[in-house]
Amino acid sequence: MNRTLFNSPLLLGFEEVERLLERTAKADGYPPFNIEHKDSERLKITLAVAGFSVNDLSVTVEDNQLVIRGRQNDVPDKTFLHRGIASRQFQKAFVLAEGLEVVNAELDRGLLVIELRRKRLEPAVRSIPIRSGGVQPVDRNVHA
Repeated sequence: MNRTLFNSPLLLGFEEVERLLERTAKADGYPPFNIEHKDSERLKITLAVAGFSVNDLSVTVEDNQLVIRGRQNDVPDKTFLHRGIASRQFQKAFVLAEGLEVVNAELDRGLLVIELRRKRLEPAVRSIPIRSGGVQPVDRNVHA
């Protein structure tokens, strides 16, 4: 039996998080990147993408993931004596915590810089009405 942290009966609905963690554990190291903690509300991700132009890159937010893709097209009419710099495609995904949003992406001198900011979330408490037989429950969420 495969036991993981998420097999606890007290953790409900975390199957997708478990799959995301498994996928990130298998992640490729290319392209190299840094993650910088700017302050309590801001992060900066910097990827080394030398040789890629703006048109070769895409940055998207898909569900709760920041996905960066790079694709360079080979020029077929070139003949190499040595090829140490391969045109390589990549996909790098970062799982975003709730409230974290991408505010900017910029390519400068071979570095793709993506800035993220955490929105302040207000804690939410909601009462759930309990039914019993034919008695209509009192909705405590409605304020008179």
